[in-house]
Amino acid sequence: MQVEIKNPRITCYKCMRPSSTCICEHISPLQTKTRFIILMHPKEYKKEKNGTGHITNLQLENSEIIVGVDFTNNNRVNKILAQENSPSFLLYPGKDNFNLSMRKSSEMNSFMGSNPTIFLIDGTWPCARKMLKLSKNLQKLERVSFDNKIKSKFIIKQQPESLCLSTIESVYTVLNLLKKGNLEQCETKDFLVPFEKMIAHQLDYILNPNSKNYSLTANREITPKNMYKKNTERNIIFEQG
Repeated sequence: MQVEIKNPRITCYKCMRPSSTCICEHISPLQTKTRFIILMHPKEYKKEKNGTGHITNLQLENSEIIVGVDFTNNNRVNKILAQENSPSFLLYPGKDNFNLSMRKSSEMNSFMGSNPTIFLIDGTWPCARKMLKLSKNLQKLERVSFDNKIKSKFIIKQQPESLCLSTIESVYTVLNLLKKGNLEQCETKDFLVPFEKMIAHQLDYILNPNSKNYSLTANREITPKNMYKKNTERNIIFEQG
């Protein structure tokens, strides 16, 4: 009896996707004054193929990913926090946040300075809460937020609220608000293109009759989300402050 040997799929080690759906040609990294630190939960790191934290990192020259759960004694995080020329902030919902949507340019400059560092937590809501609860250094940071008025394009994932955004959509919104406040001058017009291409590839796969998952999903209509989970489970956090 002959055993059929399947050829392994070739993976692009930049975007972490199969070579047939590689999105690297659409990656156009932005140079920003603001530094973005993506604190990624290990479970999220394993799901990079459809996660947006990795794409966000590829789209930003001035960014990096740090994987972990408790960052209290993380050498890299603490080194960044100790930099005097770059005040650090945490993008996270809360009542007493500095709301970028409500602030004037002068207020943003006074509060954040010219070269801020913004930490983002990338994981499910329960994981994000745990990461923040354990990380004493992150708890001390001033928090920033925004008022979101758009629906997420991340229609292949469910979210608890209609205004919850993926990590890359949240960064896109923050960059546009910082531009409005004259803290950034980068061009964000094509920032979401790799994200949109990723979704298009995934939809093609889900709705393809030849896909092994087609029988499970063929009768499910995939549309921009108007119905949301009642619980707080989701795959990428952000936002509604």
